[in-house]
Amino acid sequence: MQFPQRFQNLPEYAFPRLRRLLDGYAPGGPALAMSIGEPQHPFPAMVPEILAKYAHEFNKYPPNEGTPELRQSIADWLRSRYNVTLEPATQITALNGTREGLFNAAIALCPETKNGAKPVILLPNPFYQCYMIAALTAGAEPVFVPARAETGFLPDFQSVPKDLLDRTAIVYLCSPSNPQGAVASQDYLTNLVALAERHDFRIFADECYAEIYRNTPPTGALQVAHVADPERVMVFHSLSKRSNLPGLRCGFAAGGPKTIAAITRLRSYSGAPVPLPLQRVAEKVWADEAHVETNRQLYKAKFDLADKILGNMTGYHSPDAGFFLWLNVGNGEKAALKLWTEKGIKVLPGSYLSRQNSAAFGSDDPGENFVRVALVATLGEIEVGLNAIRSVLGNNVQIRG
Repeated sequence: MQFPQRFQNLPEYAFPRLRRLLDGYAPGGPALAMSIGEPQHPFPAMVPEILAKYAHEFNKYPPNEGTPELRQSIADWLRSRYNVTLEPATQITALNGTREGLFNAAIALCPETKNGAKPVILLPNPFYQCYMIAALTAGAEPVFVPARAETGFLPDFQSVPKDLLDRTAIVYLCSPSNPQGAVASQDYLTNLVALAERHDFRIFADECYAEIYRNTPPTGALQVAHVADPERVMVFHSLSKRSNLPGLRCGFAAGGPKTIAAITRLRSYSGAPVPLPLQRVAEKVWADEAHVETNRQLYKAKFDLADKILGNMTGYHSPDAGFFLWLNVGNGEKAALKLWTEKGIKVLPGSYLSRQNSAAFGSDDPGENFVRVALVATLGEIEVGLNAIRSVLGNNVQIRG
């Protein structure tokens, strides 16, 4: 019996891999998970009441693209947040979380060939792992573009060789970025859209961390896309991070009418529509900003604490947005094991989120020297964890070998 070759050499998924690294060792103190980005702040108080009110709708099949009320609520939020006006019925579709949409979009929209050759999908490196699997599933070649400190922890797509750009069908961009917390400026996005116009590719903008920022609201890809082909850019959002509702599994994609029609058509066959009571919750939650501001202030306090405790350490980078720290520790796996065995602090080695760069960008792995630290626990727990990191790694934050 044969199996598809394109999936044979995939690395183990990040979190089973982390368990395999640490499970043979006892924690050196009370275990504290700072490895996974699962929001722990309170979700909006309105949620249980709305869910109870509409619980009877669990006995109905939900609309695949989302209820008209939900899509209108999303359109209203996009207009308020980004000053972008979209037609709810044709330019927005509900998703069962952003991962589902980011994956299925490549299958729905990546052509079989580009300029007579195998298509390329450009990925930031490190990256959200579903981007790579989506590229492989769509029959494209994933090309890993490093997002290093010297490029502001964002991929320099302008440096991609022309022969690759001419084969590029899709570019994935995460802003604010996971894991570095870097924010794409308006100029960065404008230049990327112009590059997409010249080389005829689509931009998939993963903006699920867009509402967790320290000072200035991040620019959205749709804010600069209005000057281009409306089918050129598609954005993805969810309530997981914005509203601390990762278990709700409710997000959306927005873009040009033809793009959204293609996504919706594929989901009619392969997607899992969001249950109606959860759509009712999402409709109300997108319309409320008070809980979002409260959530944002909680994360700002954690980043201020990180700056205070780790700020003068070599290898520390203070992020602009998101809820991760991306620490240069010299060797991510060794640092993760040391933090676990000495203090019981669980962090994620950066190489579990990255791959060796594609040949055009050198042979190094831009994540291997780093660890990702999630600031999702309570402020008190975060203070304990950051002090433990400081005590184990010292001022230098460099573990070699």
